[in-house]
Amino acid sequence: MIFENSSAFALKLDQEDELKDFRNRFFIPTKDGKAVIYFNGNSLGLQPKTAEKYINQELKDWAELAGQGHFKAKNPWVSYHKLLQKPLADLTGASENEVTAMNSLTTNLHLLMVSFYRPDKKKYKIIMENGAFSSDQYAVETQVKFHGFDPQEAIIELAPNKDKNLLATEEIIEAIESNKEEVALILLGGVNFYTGQAFDLEKISAAGHKAGAIVGFDLAHAIGNIKLELHKWDIDFAVWCSYKYLNSGPGGVGGAFVHEKFAKDNSMPRFGGWWGYLEEERFKMEKGFKPMEGVAGWQLSNVPIISLAVQRASLDIFEEAGMDNILQKGKQLTGYLEFLLKQTQDVSPCFDIITPSDPSQRGCQLSLYFKKNAEEIYQRLIEHGVSVDMRRPNVIRVTPVPLYNTFQEVFHFSKRFDSIIKSLSF
Repeated sequence: MIFENSSAFALKLDQEDELKDFRNRFFIPTKDGKAVIYFNGNSLGLQPKTAEKYINQELKDWAELAGQGHFKAKNPWVSYHKLLQKPLADLTGASENEVTAMNSLTTNLHLLMVSFYRPDKKKYKIIMENGAFSSDQYAVETQVKFHGFDPQEAIIELAPNKDKNLLATEEIIEAIESNKEEVALILLGGVNFYTGQAFDLEKISAAGHKAGAIVGFDLAHAIGNIKLELHKWDIDFAVWCSYKYLNSGPGGVGGAFVHEKFAKDNSMPRFGGWWGYLEEERFKMEKGFKPMEGVAGWQLSNVPIISLAVQRASLDIFEEAGMDNILQKGKQLTGYLEFLLKQTQDVSPCFDIITPSDPSQRGCQLSLYFKKNAEEIYQRLIEHGVSVDMRRPNVIRVTPVPLYNTFQEVFHFSKRFDSIIKSLSF
Protein backbone atom coordinates (compact mmCIF):
# COMPACT_ATOMS: atom_id res chain seq x y z
CA MET A 1 0.00 0.00 0.00
CA ILE A 2 1.21 3.50 -0.83
CA PHE A 3 0.62 5.69 2.22
CA GLU A 4 -0.13 9.41 2.29
CA ASN A 5 0.53 11.94 5.03
CA SER A 6 -2.94 13.46 5.20
CA SER A 7 -6.00 13.38 7.40
CA ALA A 8 -8.16 12.62 4.36
CA PHE A 9 -6.12 9.52 3.57
CA ALA A 10 -6.34 8.27 7.17
CA LEU A 11 -10.09 8.88 7.14
CA LYS A 12 -10.40 6.92 3.89
CA LEU A 13 -8.56 3.96 5.42
CA ASP A 14 -10.86 4.05 8.44
CA GLN A 15 -13.95 4.14 6.27
CA GLU A 16 -12.72 1.10 4.32
CA ASP A 17 -11.70 -0.79 7.48
CA GLU A 18 -13.81 -3.94 7.92
CA LEU A 19 -12.97 -3.98 11.64
CA LYS A 20 -13.82 -0.34 12.36
CA ASP A 21 -16.94 -1.13 14.38
CA PHE A 22 -14.99 -3.22 16.89
CA ARG A 23 -13.58 -0.03 18.41
CA ASN A 24 -17.04 0.55 19.85
CA ARG A 25 -16.75 -2.74 21.75
CA PHE A 26 -14.12 -1.27 24.10
CA PHE A 27 -14.02 1.53 26.65
CA ILE A 28 -11.61 4.24 25.45
CA PRO A 29 -9.96 6.28 28.25
CA THR A 30 -10.46 10.04 28.20
CA LYS A 31 -8.53 13.16 29.21
CA ASP A 32 -10.27 16.49 29.66
CA GLY A 33 -13.41 15.04 28.10
CA LYS A 34 -11.67 13.84 24.94
CA ALA A 35 -10.70 10.31 23.91
CA VAL A 36 -7.08 9.50 24.62
CA ILE A 37 -4.98 8.14 21.76
CA TYR A 38 -4.30 4.84 23.48
CA PHE A 39 -1.19 3.25 21.98
CA ASN A 40 -0.37 1.25 25.10
CA GLY A 41 -2.11 -2.07 24.45
CA ASN A 42 1.23 -3.87 24.56
CA SER A 43 1.23 -3.09 28.28
CA LEU A 44 -2.47 -3.31 29.21
CA GLY A 45 -5.31 -3.90 26.78
CA LEU A 46 -8.56 -1.97 26.99
CA GLN A 47 -11.68 -3.21 28.74
CA PRO A 48 -14.30 -4.90 26.55
CA LYS A 49 -17.70 -3.36 27.16
CA THR A 50 -19.18 -6.84 27.44
CA ALA A 51 -16.88 -7.71 30.37
CA GLU A 52 -19.44 -6.37 32.85
CA LYS A 53 -22.19 -8.57 31.40
CA TYR A 54 -19.99 -11.65 31.49
CA ILE A 55 -18.96 -10.96 35.08
CA ASN A 56 -22.50 -10.17 36.17
CA GLN A 57 -23.71 -13.52 34.88
CA GLU A 58 -21.27 -15.28 37.20
CA LEU A 59 -22.14 -12.97 40.10
CA LYS A 60 -25.83 -13.73 39.52
CA ASP A 61 -25.22 -17.47 39.49
CA TRP A 62 -23.07 -17.16 42.61
CA ALA A 63 -25.80 -15.19 44.39
CA GLU A 64 -28.61 -17.54 43.38
CA LEU A 65 -26.87 -20.91 43.34
CA ALA A 66 -23.87 -20.51 45.65
CA GLY A 67 -21.93 -23.78 45.62
CA GLN A 68 -24.32 -25.38 43.15
CA GLY A 69 -22.96 -22.96 40.56
CA HIS A 70 -20.05 -25.28 40.03
CA PHE A 71 -22.43 -27.63 38.23
CA LYS A 72 -25.69 -25.74 37.61
CA ALA A 73 -24.60 -22.23 36.64
CA LYS A 74 -25.49 -21.08 33.13
CA ASN A 75 -21.84 -21.77 32.38
CA PRO A 76 -20.89 -24.38 35.01
CA TRP A 77 -17.74 -23.28 36.81
CA VAL A 78 -16.29 -26.76 36.94
CA SER A 79 -15.80 -26.64 33.17
CA TYR A 80 -15.71 -22.87 32.57
CA HIS A 81 -12.09 -22.85 31.37
CA LYS A 82 -13.07 -25.15 28.51
CA LEU A 83 -15.11 -22.32 26.97
CA LEU A 84 -11.79 -20.61 26.21
CA GLN A 85 -10.00 -23.56 24.66
CA LYS A 86 -11.20 -23.08 21.09
CA PRO A 87 -10.42 -19.34 20.86
CA LEU A 88 -7.03 -19.88 22.50
CA ALA A 89 -6.34 -22.75 20.09
CA ASP A 90 -7.28 -20.49 17.17
CA LEU A 91 -4.93 -17.74 18.37
CA THR A 92 -1.99 -20.08 18.91
CA GLY A 93 -2.37 -22.54 16.04
CA ALA A 94 -2.96 -25.45 18.38
CA SER A 95 -5.49 -28.16 19.07
CA GLU A 96 -7.85 -27.63 21.96
CA ASN A 97 -6.18 -30.18 24.23
CA GLU A 98 -2.85 -28.35 23.79
CA VAL A 99 -3.97 -25.05 25.36
CA THR A 100 -5.62 -23.88 28.54
CA ALA A 101 -6.13 -20.74 30.58
CA MET A 102 -4.58 -21.11 34.02
CA ASN A 103 -2.50 -19.36 36.67
CA SER A 104 -0.14 -16.53 35.71
CA LEU A 105 2.72 -16.42 33.23
CA THR A 106 5.54 -16.91 35.75
CA THR A 107 3.68 -19.65 37.61
CA ASN A 108 3.13 -21.49 34.35
CA LEU A 109 6.75 -21.02 33.33
CA HIS A 110 7.95 -22.58 36.56
CA LEU A 111 5.47 -25.45 36.28
CA LEU A 112 6.51 -26.30 32.74
CA MET A 113 10.21 -25.94 33.46
CA VAL A 114 9.77 -28.58 36.18
CA SER A 115 8.79 -30.94 33.37
CA PHE A 116 10.85 -29.67 30.45
CA TYR A 117 14.11 -28.48 32.00
CA ARG A 118 15.71 -31.75 33.07
CA PRO A 119 19.44 -30.99 33.11
CA ASP A 120 22.26 -33.43 33.65
CA LYS A 121 26.01 -32.94 33.97
CA LYS A 122 26.41 -32.82 30.19
CA LYS A 123 23.31 -31.01 28.90
CA TYR A 124 22.28 -28.33 31.37
CA LYS A 125 22.50 -24.94 29.65
CA ILE A 126 19.62 -22.63 28.73
CA ILE A 127 19.72 -20.23 25.79
CA MET A 128 17.68 -17.04 26.12
CA GLU A 129 17.90 -13.48 24.86
CA ASN A 130 19.93 -10.92 26.77
CA GLY A 131 17.71 -8.49 28.65
CA ALA A 132 14.66 -10.76 28.55
CA PHE A 133 11.69 -9.60 30.57
CA SER A 134 12.16 -10.03 34.32
CA SER A 135 9.61 -12.86 34.53
CA ASP A 136 11.83 -15.02 32.35
CA GLN A 137 15.13 -13.89 33.84
CA TYR A 138 14.16 -14.67 37.42
CA ALA A 139 12.38 -17.91 36.62
CA VAL A 140 15.37 -19.24 34.66
CA GLU A 141 17.91 -18.05 37.23
CA THR A 142 16.12 -19.72 40.13
CA GLN A 143 15.37 -22.92 38.21
CA VAL A 144 19.05 -23.25 37.33
CA LYS A 145 20.02 -22.72 40.97
CA PHE A 146 17.40 -25.24 42.09
CA HIS A 147 19.14 -27.86 39.98
CA GLY A 148 22.49 -26.98 41.53
CA PHE A 149 24.06 -25.07 38.63
CA ASP A 150 25.69 -21.64 38.48
CA PRO A 151 23.54 -19.22 36.44
CA GLN A 152 26.69 -17.49 35.18
CA GLU A 153 27.74 -20.73 33.54
CA ALA A 154 24.42 -22.38 32.77
CA ILE A 155 22.56 -19.46 31.15
CA ILE A 156 23.66 -18.36 27.67
CA GLU A 157 22.28 -14.89 26.98
CA LEU A 158 22.28 -13.84 23.34
CA ALA A 159 23.07 -10.15 22.98
CA PRO A 160 21.62 -8.33 19.98
CA ASN A 161 23.71 -6.68 17.31
CA LYS A 162 24.77 -3.35 18.82
CA ASP A 163 24.13 -1.48 15.59
CA LYS A 164 20.65 -2.89 15.01
CA ASN A 165 19.51 -3.83 18.54
CA LEU A 166 18.20 -7.06 17.03
CA LEU A 167 18.95 -10.77 17.19
CA ALA A 168 19.21 -12.23 13.71
CA THR A 169 17.71 -15.70 13.30
CA GLU A 170 21.03 -16.87 11.92
CA GLU A 171 22.80 -15.72 15.09
CA ILE A 172 20.32 -17.62 17.28
CA ILE A 173 20.70 -20.79 15.22
CA GLU A 174 24.49 -20.45 15.25
CA ALA A 175 24.45 -20.15 19.04
CA ILE A 176 22.28 -23.27 19.32
CA GLU A 177 24.55 -25.27 17.03
CA SER A 178 27.75 -24.15 18.74
CA ASN A 179 26.37 -25.17 22.14
CA LYS A 180 24.50 -28.30 21.02
CA GLU A 181 26.50 -30.62 23.27
CA GLU A 182 25.51 -28.70 26.40
CA VAL A 183 22.20 -26.94 25.72
CA ALA A 184 19.11 -28.48 27.33
CA LEU A 185 16.54 -25.73 26.75
CA ILE A 186 15.95 -22.82 24.38
CA LEU A 187 13.63 -20.25 25.95
CA LEU A 188 12.94 -17.00 24.12
CA GLY A 189 10.19 -14.42 23.99
CA GLY A 190 8.02 -14.80 20.91
CA VAL A 191 8.19 -11.01 20.57
CA ASN A 192 10.90 -9.15 22.45
CA PHE A 193 9.22 -6.74 24.85
CA TYR A 194 11.88 -4.03 24.41
CA THR A 195 12.53 -3.94 20.68
CA GLY A 196 9.24 -5.39 19.42
CA GLN A 197 11.17 -7.90 17.31
CA ALA A 198 9.23 -11.08 16.47
CA PHE A 199 11.47 -14.13 16.31
CA ASP A 200 11.24 -16.89 13.72
CA LEU A 201 9.78 -19.50 16.07
CA GLU A 202 9.62 -22.23 13.44
CA LYS A 203 13.30 -22.08 12.50
CA ILE A 204 14.40 -21.75 16.12
CA SER A 205 12.28 -24.77 17.06
CA ALA A 206 13.81 -26.87 14.29
CA ALA A 207 17.36 -25.85 15.25
CA GLY A 208 16.71 -26.56 18.91
CA HIS A 209 15.36 -30.02 18.28
CA LYS A 210 18.25 -30.79 15.94
CA ALA A 211 20.54 -30.00 18.86
CA GLY A 212 18.57 -32.34 21.12
CA ALA A 213 17.12 -29.52 23.20
CA ILE A 214 13.61 -28.65 24.39
CA VAL A 215 12.15 -25.47 22.88
CA GLY A 216 9.79 -23.14 24.75
CA PHE A 217 8.55 -19.58 24.29
CA ASP A 218 7.16 -16.74 26.38
CA LEU A 219 4.29 -15.41 24.25
CA ALA A 220 3.28 -12.48 26.46
CA HIS A 221 3.83 -10.00 23.61
CA ALA A 222 3.01 -12.45 20.83
CA ILE A 223 -0.42 -13.95 21.49
CA GLY A 224 -3.13 -11.87 19.85
CA ASN A 225 -0.42 -9.87 18.09
CA ILE A 226 1.35 -12.11 15.56
CA LYS A 227 0.60 -15.27 13.61
CA LEU A 228 1.25 -18.37 15.68
CA GLU A 229 1.31 -22.03 14.58
CA LEU A 230 2.65 -23.68 17.72
CA HIS A 231 1.58 -27.21 16.82
CA LYS A 232 2.81 -27.05 13.23
CA TRP A 233 6.13 -25.53 14.30
CA ASP A 234 6.63 -28.42 16.74
CA ILE A 235 7.18 -26.13 19.72
CA ASP A 236 7.35 -28.10 22.96
CA PHE A 237 5.73 -25.63 25.34
CA ALA A 238 4.74 -22.00 25.66
CA VAL A 239 3.28 -19.66 28.28
CA TRP A 240 1.65 -16.24 28.16
CA CYS A 241 -0.17 -13.57 30.14
CA SER A 242 -3.51 -12.28 28.94
CA TYR A 243 -3.74 -8.64 29.99
CA LYS A 244 -1.90 -7.18 27.00
CA TYR A 245 -3.31 -7.92 23.54
CA LEU A 246 -5.91 -10.32 24.99
CA ASN A 247 -7.55 -7.52 27.03
CA SER A 248 -8.23 -9.67 30.10
CA GLY A 249 -7.69 -6.96 32.70
CA PRO A 250 -4.82 -6.31 35.12
CA GLY A 251 -3.49 -9.60 36.46
CA GLY A 252 -5.77 -11.60 34.17
CA VAL A 253 -5.49 -15.38 34.01
CA GLY A 254 -2.46 -16.58 32.02
CA GLY A 255 -2.22 -19.52 29.68
CA ALA A 256 -0.09 -22.45 28.61
CA PHE A 257 0.55 -24.69 25.60
CA VAL A 258 2.03 -28.18 25.66
CA HIS A 259 2.48 -30.02 22.37
CA GLU A 260 0.25 -33.05 22.00
CA LYS A 261 3.30 -35.33 21.57
CA PHE A 262 3.53 -35.10 25.37
CA ALA A 263 -0.21 -35.49 25.94
CA LYS A 264 -0.08 -39.05 27.28
CA ASP A 265 3.39 -39.02 28.79
CA ASN A 266 2.61 -39.61 32.45
CA SER A 267 6.25 -40.32 33.23
CA MET A 268 7.21 -36.66 33.00
CA PRO A 269 8.02 -35.05 36.36
CA ARG A 270 5.55 -32.35 37.27
CA PHE A 271 4.05 -30.53 40.24
CA GLY A 272 0.50 -31.86 40.41
CA GLY A 273 -2.66 -30.13 41.52
CA TRP A 274 -6.16 -31.44 41.93
CA TRP A 275 -7.49 -29.64 38.84
CA GLY A 276 -4.89 -31.46 36.76
CA TYR A 277 -6.09 -34.80 38.09
CA LEU A 278 -8.03 -37.18 35.85
CA GLU A 279 -11.36 -35.39 35.47
CA GLU A 280 -13.66 -38.40 35.73
CA GLU A 281 -12.05 -39.41 39.03
CA ARG A 282 -11.19 -35.97 40.43
CA PHE A 283 -13.89 -35.86 43.08
CA LYS A 284 -13.02 -39.27 44.48
CA MET A 285 -10.15 -37.47 46.27
CA GLU A 286 -7.95 -40.56 46.11
CA LYS A 287 -4.21 -40.70 46.65
CA GLY A 288 -1.84 -41.02 43.73
CA PHE A 289 -1.76 -38.26 41.13
CA LYS A 290 -3.19 -39.23 37.73
CA PRO A 291 -2.72 -36.38 35.24
CA MET A 292 -5.32 -35.51 32.66
CA GLU A 293 -4.31 -35.92 29.04
CA GLY A 294 -2.74 -32.89 27.40
CA VAL A 295 -1.91 -29.52 28.91
CA ALA A 296 -4.86 -29.90 31.31
CA GLY A 297 -2.67 -32.27 33.31
CA TRP A 298 -0.51 -29.30 34.34
CA GLN A 299 -3.42 -27.41 35.91
CA LEU A 300 -3.22 -26.83 39.65
CA SER A 301 -6.47 -25.34 40.89
CA ASN A 302 -9.91 -24.46 39.66
CA VAL A 303 -9.72 -21.17 37.79
CA PRO A 304 -10.81 -17.77 39.18
CA ILE A 305 -14.15 -17.52 37.39
CA ILE A 306 -14.71 -13.77 37.76
CA SER A 307 -11.34 -12.98 36.20
CA LEU A 308 -11.73 -15.59 33.50
CA ALA A 309 -15.10 -14.11 32.53
CA VAL A 310 -13.28 -10.98 31.33
CA GLN A 311 -10.94 -13.03 29.18
CA ARG A 312 -13.89 -14.89 27.70
CA ALA A 313 -15.54 -11.57 26.81
CA SER A 314 -12.40 -10.50 24.95
CA LEU A 315 -11.79 -13.84 23.23
CA ASP A 316 -15.36 -13.83 21.92
CA ILE A 317 -14.50 -10.54 20.19
CA PHE A 318 -11.37 -12.11 18.69
CA GLU A 319 -13.45 -15.00 17.36
CA GLU A 320 -15.97 -12.63 15.82
CA ALA A 321 -13.32 -10.39 14.23
CA GLY A 322 -11.10 -13.23 12.98
CA MET A 323 -7.37 -13.32 13.67
CA ASP A 324 -6.42 -13.12 9.99
CA ASN A 325 -8.38 -9.87 9.68
CA ILE A 326 -6.80 -8.53 12.87
CA LEU A 327 -3.30 -9.35 11.61
CA GLN A 328 -3.94 -7.71 8.25
CA LYS A 329 -5.17 -4.47 9.83
CA GLY A 330 -2.31 -4.57 12.33
CA LYS A 331 0.24 -4.63 9.52
CA GLN A 332 -1.42 -1.64 7.88
CA LEU A 333 -1.72 0.37 11.11
CA THR A 334 1.89 -0.22 12.12
CA GLY A 335 3.08 0.32 8.57
CA TYR A 336 1.27 3.66 8.43
CA LEU A 337 2.74 4.67 11.79
CA GLU A 338 6.24 3.78 10.58
CA PHE A 339 5.71 5.77 7.37
CA LEU A 340 4.71 8.90 9.30
CA LEU A 341 7.44 8.54 11.92
CA LYS A 342 10.09 8.28 9.22
CA GLN A 343 8.95 11.59 7.79
CA THR A 344 9.54 13.20 11.18
CA GLN A 345 12.85 11.36 11.40
CA ASP A 346 13.97 12.76 8.05
CA VAL A 347 13.52 16.31 9.36
CA SER A 348 14.63 15.70 12.95
CA PRO A 349 16.88 12.60 13.12
CA CYS A 350 16.83 12.51 16.93
CA PHE A 351 15.46 8.99 17.31
CA ASP A 352 15.77 5.54 15.79
CA ILE A 353 13.05 2.97 15.21
CA ILE A 354 14.71 -0.12 16.64
CA THR A 355 11.86 -2.47 15.72
CA PRO A 356 12.40 -4.37 12.44
CA SER A 357 10.95 -2.69 9.38
CA ASP A 358 10.01 -6.07 7.90
CA PRO A 359 6.34 -6.69 8.89
CA SER A 360 7.04 -10.42 9.23
CA GLN A 361 9.48 -9.63 12.05
CA ARG A 362 7.20 -7.54 14.21
CA GLY A 363 3.66 -7.14 15.49
CA CYS A 364 1.91 -3.88 16.36
CA GLN A 365 4.67 -2.33 18.46
CA LEU A 366 7.28 0.16 17.31
CA SER A 367 10.05 0.99 19.77
CA LEU A 368 11.62 4.44 19.45
CA TYR A 369 15.11 4.97 20.83
CA PHE A 370 16.14 8.53 21.79
CA LYS A 371 19.69 9.65 22.52
CA LYS A 372 18.27 12.28 24.89
CA ASN A 373 15.02 13.93 26.00
CA ALA A 374 13.07 10.65 26.02
CA GLU A 375 11.53 11.33 29.42
CA GLU A 376 10.43 14.84 28.43
CA ILE A 377 8.96 13.59 25.15
CA TYR A 378 7.06 10.87 26.99
CA GLN A 379 5.64 13.34 29.53
CA ARG A 380 4.59 15.76 26.79
CA LEU A 381 2.82 13.00 24.91
CA ILE A 382 0.88 12.16 28.07
CA GLU A 383 -0.01 15.85 28.48
CA HIS A 384 -1.22 15.91 24.85
CA GLY A 385 -3.64 13.04 25.42
CA VAL A 386 -1.46 10.22 24.13
CA SER A 387 -0.93 7.05 26.16
CA VAL A 388 2.29 5.22 25.27
CA ASP A 389 4.75 3.17 27.28
CA MET A 390 8.29 4.07 28.30
CA ARG A 391 11.18 1.70 28.96
CA ARG A 392 13.57 3.97 30.80
CA PRO A 393 15.88 5.57 30.12
CA ASN A 394 15.66 5.88 26.34
CA VAL A 395 12.86 3.89 24.68
CA ILE A 396 9.23 4.82 24.06
CA ARG A 397 7.01 2.00 22.82
CA VAL A 398 4.13 2.99 20.53
CA THR A 399 1.52 0.32 19.80
CA PRO A 400 -1.60 0.83 17.66
CA VAL A 401 -3.86 -2.18 18.29
CA PRO A 402 -6.14 -3.20 15.38
CA LEU A 403 -9.22 -4.08 17.45
CA TYR A 404 -9.64 -0.58 18.86
CA ASN A 405 -7.21 1.88 17.25
CA THR A 406 -7.76 3.81 14.02
CA PHE A 407 -5.72 5.23 11.17
CA GLN A 408 -6.85 8.72 12.12
CA GLU A 409 -5.40 8.17 15.58
CA VAL A 410 -2.10 7.18 13.97
CA PHE A 411 -2.18 10.35 11.88
CA HIS A 412 -3.06 12.63 14.83
CA PHE A 413 -0.42 10.97 16.99
CA SER A 414 2.21 11.67 14.33
CA LYS A 415 1.29 15.35 14.25
CA ARG A 416 1.48 15.70 18.03
CA PHE A 417 4.73 13.77 18.11
CA ASP A 418 6.20 15.84 15.26
CA SER A 419 5.25 19.07 17.02
CA ILE A 420 6.88 17.95 20.27
CA ILE A 421 10.09 16.89 18.51
CA LYS A 422 10.39 20.19 16.64
CA SER A 423 9.86 22.17 19.85
CA LEU A 424 12.85 20.57 21.57
CA SER A 425 16.51 21.31 21.10
CA PHE A 426 18.58 18.26 20.06
